[in-house]
Amino acid sequence: MKKYGFALPIVMVITLTGMGISSAQSTKVSPGKPAAETTFIAEPMTLETPTGTLYGTLERPQSRSPVPVVLMIAGSGPTDRDGNSILLKGANNSLKLLAEGLAAHGVAALRYDKRGVGESGKAMQLAAEKTKTILREEDLSFETYIDDAVRWGKHLRADRRFSTLTVVGHSEGSLIGMVAAQRMGARAFVSIAGAGRPLQEIILEQVRSQLPAGLLKTTEDILDQLVAGKRVESVPSELNFLFRPSVQPYLISWLRYDPAKEITKSRIPVLIVQGTTDIQASMRDAKALADGNPAAKLLLIEGMNHVLKTVPNERDKQISSYSDPTLPVAPDLISGISKFVHENRRHGSRRGNT
Repeated sequence: MKKYGFALPIVMVITLTGMGISSAQSTKVSPGKPAAETTFIAEPMTLETPTGTLYGTLERPQSRSPVPVVLMIAGSGPTDRDGNSILLKGANNSLKLLAEGLAAHGVAALRYDKRGVGESGKAMQLAAEKTKTILREEDLSFETYIDDAVRWGKHLRADRRFSTLTVVGHSEGSLIGMVAAQRMGARAFVSIAGAGRPLQEIILEQVRSQLPAGLLKTTEDILDQLVAGKRVESVPSELNFLFRPSVQPYLISWLRYDPAKEITKSRIPVLIVQGTTDIQASMRDAKALADGNPAAKLLLIEGMNHVLKTVPNERDKQISSYSDPTLPVAPDLISGISKFVHENRRHGSRRGNT
């Protein structure tokens, strides 16, 4: 059987479970800046849900008065709170570094392991074993991730240490955050490298040059069925990793959402961030989101790739950056988001209403 070298985002779309690491409390100071401005605390946080406990890490500036907070939502597949995936050979720590950078700029940041991933995945597996419950991939839906984000957001809004809440979604987390921000009453929303087109269109774009005509036609037919809300019983072995029966319910639920349409529903300040050397999300996606919400601000970061690092558009350097935690996140990303958050803090209330 021939194997096809699909693009990284497709691989991460279809793998929904994984294992990660937990975080410990610590106090940190960003190098090269005055300690009074950059000292922050990292502490663990948990969230109880009807089906188990979710685990996260909060970076918050040391302050006696309330500070703005962002809820960070990771991208697709087994991506943990730090922005790392078991599908990659090493860590890049993109979300961890972003959270620390924001905290150094006076913005608290909560990032968390999605259900099925990292510490949250371990906890749910243990809970299932105690209750003799079987965790099944087919029981997971896109709405589950939205509901989890809403719970985290409401938890943060009730915390008097924070003044305003901004949702920051990366990659798949952009669409999750886009929907969840409206439901949790967030003050503002930030999309980083978010898709601006339906999932069906993105999948076809990625596989079109890599599949023979017969399998491409089958892929189109399967997607048409999934878009219609119908499961496909017979999937060619070459496409099983993408359309296996157990992942189809998740794909069906995801395909119901069109990012360009969802962003039109937003009535809160929106910042759309896109890097110019991103090999997964394109300027086309950022423009589609911006066109859907003319009031949104568009921030283009020169040289930033999908894992938020400054990397040239060279394949070898791009691939290695996905597993290199020593590369810092793009400075303009940290300054751009922190500026947006602080600006909206001045116009918002603690409850995040506009």
